[in-house]
Amino acid sequence: MARIAYILLCHKDPKSVIAQARMLTAAGDFMSIHYDANAKDSEFQTIKDALADNDRVIFAKRVKCGWGEYSLIAATLNAVKSAETAFARASHFYLLSGDCMAIKSATYMRAWLDANDMDYIESFDFFDSDWIKTGMRGERLTYRHFFNERRHKTLFYLSLEWQKKLGLERSIPSDLQVMIGSQWWCLRRRTIELILAFVRARRDVTRFFSTTWIPDETFFQTLVRHLVPGPEIDSRILTYKMFSDYGMPVSFFNDQYDLLVGQRFFFARKISPDALGLKEKLGALYAGGQTKFPISDEGPELYHYLTNRGRTGGRFKQRFWESGGHVGAGRELLIIVCKKWQLAGALRAAISKATGITGVDYIFDDDHVELPKMGGLENSREKRTRHRRATMRLVFDYFDTDRLLICTDPSGLELINDFHADGSSVRVLEVECSFDDEYLAGHAMRKGLIGDNSSDNILNSVLPTLIRDFDRETTALRAAGFPLYFRLGACQNLRQRTSVLAAFLDITVTSARKIQAVEDIFAE
Repeated sequence: MARIAYILLCHKDPKSVIAQARMLTAAGDFMSIHYDANAKDSEFQTIKDALADNDRVIFAKRVKCGWGEYSLIAATLNAVKSAETAFARASHFYLLSGDCMAIKSATYMRAWLDANDMDYIESFDFFDSDWIKTGMRGERLTYRHFFNERRHKTLFYLSLEWQKKLGLERSIPSDLQVMIGSQWWCLRRRTIELILAFVRARRDVTRFFSTTWIPDETFFQTLVRHLVPGPEIDSRILTYKMFSDYGMPVSFFNDQYDLLVGQRFFFARKISPDALGLKEKLGALYAGGQTKFPISDEGPELYHYLTNRGRTGGRFKQRFWESGGHVGAGRELLIIVCKKWQLAGALRAAISKATGITGVDYIFDDDHVELPKMGGLENSREKRTRHRRATMRLVFDYFDTDRLLICTDPSGLELINDFHADGSSVRVLEVECSFDDEYLAGHAMRKGLIGDNSSDNILNSVLPTLIRDFDRETTALRAAGFPLYFRLGACQNLRQRTSVLAAFLDITVTSARKIQAVEDIFAE
């Protein structure tokens, strides 16, 4: 059976390090600890004394580590070398930080590793992938970096500029395809042995990476791809991590136990130091023998949904290159606003059939809405939304009409505002809806907020938020003050609904009676 040697990189909180080491080794695994040499010697001694009687724990030669520096690679290699020598029974080596905690049991992890003979390391081509979102790219490799950008920013960029001026660009080792990915990995023993042998034989490669910027994202990623056949590498990591929309790591707290264990990972990072209850529960989970976990994988979508409620802004503000774009003078846009798409689609179809008004369902909400050829806009909801005025003009032109009926979600207030500001005649019909728990759960699943196996606790935290969100959207729509705004509700009788539709469509009541969906539109 698989046995894991954990490679722990840490620099603070000796109490948590001790607890983490005891928890992971008590289940039969091993640990090699590198405690940053920048930290106090007294802290390191506290850890050594507390774990002195644990023969499953060893300590690596300490290195002073700096973010973005090769020192992180040196520290990792020291810990890996120590573990490879000391723990002959270790079949896998798993890189962790002091902020990580297991979100599966040791039994589950071992069974998974036994059944899947792979190396788990995120690795994408450095130059062809879009893994780097901001900042330097090629300069990380092709120039030498002797200063730490965070501690010596002026010297860092001055050195880079002088190298560029003097033409000191260097070559990448010719036999290597540089890869990039997350720092965290889980590698098989034979892969670790290949890496250590390669490092001993290829001093030119270690010299190259020693002056590379942020090599912890490229060193192991490159070597594994160089040494191991591609089919034996799974280009993902087994450590779950999330980042906020500000690029900061997300910390997990006591109330997120169900969310964490429902993700398709072995460990989670970062667990808040204050989340003592969460740590206790996860520790018990790791030591237990649970072998089956309901995987929901709703984490990223759920996190961003729950944390971003109430944030409004200019996501769809008009770009400078869109200025002057208009739907077209003399045209009238009729908009059905409804959260239940199937209901609105049925109403739209009935209106089109009875009145001849051309209609298109959720053109700015649905990825798969049927549209005519529009130069590629029909293939991307994102493009349609970004160029919404141009999209609507093309649809008007294609159908050769001056009246067009569309459906939109109540979250599309910014879109309706934009069309109204365009100067076109805009008429809005709000279709009031009620929502039971079954509908809310289905909506949450469609949005990726829950999965098939999400716990009741997660479901109970999401549903009230959805209801508040729906209410907020409706309130904002009604407060927008559109002059031609109509409401169709379940509490209205047939005569009232007919009158509302007649006013919205600007047709006679007699013509509105021909719309067959009026009578049973709100029937469940």
